[in-house]
Amino acid sequence: MTVALMWEARAVEGRGEELLSWAKEQVLEPAPERRETFRAPGDRVLVITWWDAAYDADLPELSEPDGELVTRAVHRWRFEAA
Repeated sequence: MTVALMWEARAVEGRGEELLSWAKEQVLEPAPERRETFRAPGDRVLVITWWDAAYDADLPELSEPDGELVTRAVHRWRFEAA
């Protein structure tokens, strides 16, 4: 089964590039089958990872960045292929 984990954070105004760099530097062990990183207006960063695993598998996820870098807690979602 394919599981996708989504991680989304909003940087403090003007620190979007710093948050983007931070997200790209984070290592997941083991590595996902696929990983993509996106940015959006409002200094937001989205990371999606794809795994060949059961929906409820214990999978590595990106952590919370330093509280001074983001405006709120990270949003996380888990999806399975339909």
